[in-house]
Amino acid sequence: MRFFLSGRRAVISACLALCACAPAAYAQNTGILRVIVPNQAGSGVDTIARAMSNAMASTFGRSVVIENLPGSGGMSGTVQIVNAPKDGSAIGIVSSNHVINPFIYKKVPFDSIKDITPITVIASGPVVLVVNPDQVKAKTTPEFIAELRARAKDFSYGSAGNGTVLHLAAEYFNSEAKVDVTHVPYKGTGALTADLIGGQVQYAMLPLSTALPHVKAGKLRAIGVSSTSRSSALPDVPTLAESGLPGFSFDAWIAVIGPAGMPSNVVNDTYHKLKLVLATKEVQEAIHLQGMEIVGNTPAQFGPLLVSELEKHGRLVKRSGATAN
Repeated sequence: MRFFLSGRRAVISACLALCACAPAAYAQNTGILRVIVPNQAGSGVDTIARAMSNAMASTFGRSVVIENLPGSGGMSGTVQIVNAPKDGSAIGIVSSNHVINPFIYKKVPFDSIKDITPITVIASGPVVLVVNPDQVKAKTTPEFIAELRARAKDFSYGSAGNGTVLHLAAEYFNSEAKVDVTHVPYKGTGALTADLIGGQVQYAMLPLSTALPHVKAGKLRAIGVSSTSRSSALPDVPTLAESGLPGFSFDAWIAVIGPAGMPSNVVNDTYHKLKLVLATKEVQEAIHLQGMEIVGNTPAQFGPLLVSELEKHGRLVKRSGATAN
């Protein structure tokens, strides 16, 4: 009798242990995977997230729901990411704005490093320095810098808004070129591009996917790309680094993060599944259409990179004086 009770206790203990483990296993393999995107529908980040959704559903074995939460520069969505369950049932896809917001907003309700778990950088890509060909004579970076220095008061540059990636990239260029030019912020890339082509501003940094059709049509002239190597989409356009601004390097990126405290097995499982997603043709084509290259680095590699990017963008924001408040 005593043996029977001991055995029953063992069975009950085993069942309780299985039940305790069940939610984590369930979250990893069944149900819904929430993908929180702190950007508006139709944005570059959203486009890539949706292109990944089918492959993610297949690889994760779960229904994928894309949630666009773009409020307050993306902070509304990021708050949802940092407060999400730690079991892998919700992840976030963020852009470089994740390391910009802490410096342009007076109040940020989370720590961009301590309150998240880095999983992987999906893709990164350069921005392109483009000019209005009717108002700018220069065709190379040295020529353009000389033209700016000679008549800076005749120039203005546009961006997609104060503190945006495009603003900071342009300010980075101005700083390295040692020029002081009037900044004109727009509400988005569409309005910026239209006014750049129309001549209301003379130059800007644009995403490769935005600039490419206008460069090919002759409506804009590409002066240089911001990455350390030339873009396969614009192989004849040199990098700014090779054109008189040595060391110039600025890439926009899109990455997957989760809430702080995710168990290592959940992080690794999520990462390896995302690597399979990034290997699919559909996803690769979508990323390349955005003018970006696939990265897929490990969580251990992404962590230090995120810290470095935070420090870099902090310096750029300070230099630009940008604020969103």
